[in-house]
Amino acid sequence: MNYNFYGWETADVSPVNEEYKAIKNPRMLYDLLSEIWCAKTCAPRMRHEWNEDNKTLGQCSITAFLAQDIFGGKVYGILRSGGNYHCYNVINDCVFDLTSEQFGDEKLDYSENPEQFREVHFAKEEKRLRYEFLKESLNKLIEKQC
Repeated sequence: MNYNFYGWETADVSPVNEEYKAIKNPRMLYDLLSEIWCAKTCAPRMRHEWNEDNKTLGQCSITAFLAQDIFGGKVYGILRSGGNYHCYNVINDCVFDLTSEQFGDEKLDYSENPEQFREVHFAKEEKRLRYEFLKESLNKLIEKQC
């Protein structure tokens, strides 16, 4: 199966967190999150634009930190106009961005970007709550499938 998120072809890292051992790689995580991403998990400033055809819109930081929980590695951010960072994952030599589809044909630069930290992002309570909701929804979906 072909995916459209950045780095999907080489996203072959395994979970480092035993709790998520059923999620074999980032492609499988993408499939699961595709069932969960919704307006409630979208960044509030983008919520009015969110729709089923663009599920990854406004989901980047909470998704990248959840992927970090599962696969380890680091989260980096691409500075966007307006001063926000678009987050993605780097694990050793594997770079992937589960929410890159929200940008359509725009090519993002995944080199030499600053590392992002959950303490900074989750200082915004609404973002922390969206992350917790996404993680809880993923856990419920995994339980249902087992």
